[in-house]
Amino acid sequence: MKFVTAEDRQGVFIGMVHESGEKVLALGRAQQKLEGINTFPETMHECIALGEGFLTMAHEIFAMAGEELFLPLSEVSLLAPIPRPAKNIFCVGKNYIEHALELGSKEDIPEHLMVFTKAPTTVIGFGQSIPAHEQVSEELDYEGELAVVIGKEGRAIKEEHALEHIFGYTIINDVTARDLQARHRQYFIGKSLDGTCPMGPWIVHFSAIGSPNSLRIETRVNGEVRQLSNTEHFIFPIQKIIAELSKGMTLEPGDIIATGTPSGVGKGFRPPKFLQKGDEIEIFVEGIGKLVNSVGE
Repeated sequence: MKFVTAEDRQGVFIGMVHESGEKVLALGRAQQKLEGINTFPETMHECIALGEGFLTMAHEIFAMAGEELFLPLSEVSLLAPIPRPAKNIFCVGKNYIEHALELGSKEDIPEHLMVFTKAPTTVIGFGQSIPAHEQVSEELDYEGELAVVIGKEGRAIKEEHALEHIFGYTIINDVTARDLQARHRQYFIGKSLDGTCPMGPWIVHFSAIGSPNSLRIETRVNGEVRQLSNTEHFIFPIQKIIAELSKGMTLEPGDIIATGTPSGVGKGFRPPKFLQKGDEIEIFVEGIGKLVNSVGE
């Protein structure tokens, strides 16, 4: 099951992607045509908060819908699945040993979970332009990551129950201004420039993913493979991440956790390969698909 927030001439809608991957059903509009009512939630955040009720409603509408109700996926614009998160995005730093080493040394391999956040205003969708921010940064970098979307509220979640709190998975490009990161000696400013968190193209329900800790991940810039790894190389697997974050802090439906990036970021090359205007970044995660964005003005 793949769920999108998308937009066409009629406006923004929550959709469910057909198994062919070529068309999408606008769930609220379909309900209106099939049942004469539209009680479908207007935002993805509201959908996730409904839990099983949302899934039941979506499945029923999808099962009844005829071919004429589907829209070609190529004719809609995919927004970020959650265009405006209710909170900052949780981001795990240095969660692959090789990435920690490429930006430092063995001393930089964390013993404990390293976490920072990105502001909600960073989020953009599939195909939208990443601002170049030339007046602010000269060292814009990419980071392809698997992201977790929380579906069930929890606090002090045990590792053995952590996956039960997940609604689904998506892809994030944690675009980073490396010079700001170094200048301010912390992560938030360099990670929170507007438009520096491409997300999507959709949320894949957890039931469609086997083990989230065993997924191939690849990042290409202008067709060149820059990052190639597997989430099996996490230092902290997803269960551990959720358990640690929820110690004394409540995780809520719609919360987003970026799980860290593998080696191959622009700063790790000699000389560095920072992003330039016009560069196209493609991030592939097994079982989810591909997130594609370009650097604009």
